[in-house]
Amino acid sequence: MSITAAITGLFVMPVRLVKKIPRRLAVFLWAIPFLRMAIPFGLNSPYSLMVLLSKITTKTIVVYHPTDDVAFSMMNNVMAANSYFPITYKVNILEKVFGVASVIWIIVSLAIILMLMVIYFTTLQEMKYAAHWRNNIYLSDKSISPAVYGIIKPRIVLPISYKDKDIELIMLHEKMHIRRADNLWRMLAFLIVAVHWFNPLCWVFLKMFLADLELSCDECVLAKSGDNRAKEYALSLLESRQSKTVFTSAFGGAKIRTRIENILSFKKMTWFSLTIFIVLIVIISCALLTNAG
Repeated sequence: MSITAAITGLFVMPVRLVKKIPRRLAVFLWAIPFLRMAIPFGLNSPYSLMVLLSKITTKTIVVYHPTDDVAFSMMNNVMAANSYFPITYKVNILEKVFGVASVIWIIVSLAIILMLMVIYFTTLQEMKYAAHWRNNIYLSDKSISPAVYGIIKPRIVLPISYKDKDIELIMLHEKMHIRRADNLWRMLAFLIVAVHWFNPLCWVFLKMFLADLELSCDECVLAKSGDNRAKEYALSLLESRQSKTVFTSAFGGAKIRTRIENILSFKKMTWFSLTIFIVLIVIISCALLTNAG
């Protein structure tokens, strides 16, 4: 699963850099490697990228065959097994290696998940020091940047210094994070990568996904407020401080220079271009999420 996710992620990386594709659409491509990390099986397809790879390294193991034309399978990239359900290895030493490796894997995974839980609840503790201002907006002298805290009942926390500022665009940004449930997607991404901690590419994908999540939020704000406010929005971003939070969606939470460049180059999409981009993403997803038939 991790090897297959790495392969699909390596295809997503250059596609996301195509400037013609808006980040608010390109961010959905990261669902492909993350789904590959989370779900062990996929639908067989003759148009899958894995058809090419299966001729070189991978093997398709059918796990469910409901009809003659439909089959669900798993991809075996390691090629160390003789048979499946239960697994028997080609060499006895491999059983010992995988047995020891599995113990190390689960210990480290649980340690990372525990650490993430501690960070999450510690972050929520900061809410105790925040004073209610209005609606779901709070002020805190411990906050360095506007951010959305929590998942079930998200709250917007602003530094006290922002009380007398014009925060219209900042609030649009934070409310957009809430509407898109970005904190939930951040947490799910961290949990999935915690399971695949041994794969360095998964951490690279996580970093790029979080950056694209912020860039896509910026574009959604401009799509709603109007691209004529791009310069004003960029200036608001320049005034914010860089946030180091993990489980909060912060106004200053990504590389400022990249975000400003993306904001200033923002253009609204036509219905025709939107349709073309959606079709392109669907085609890429079908090719990368399906297995060799």
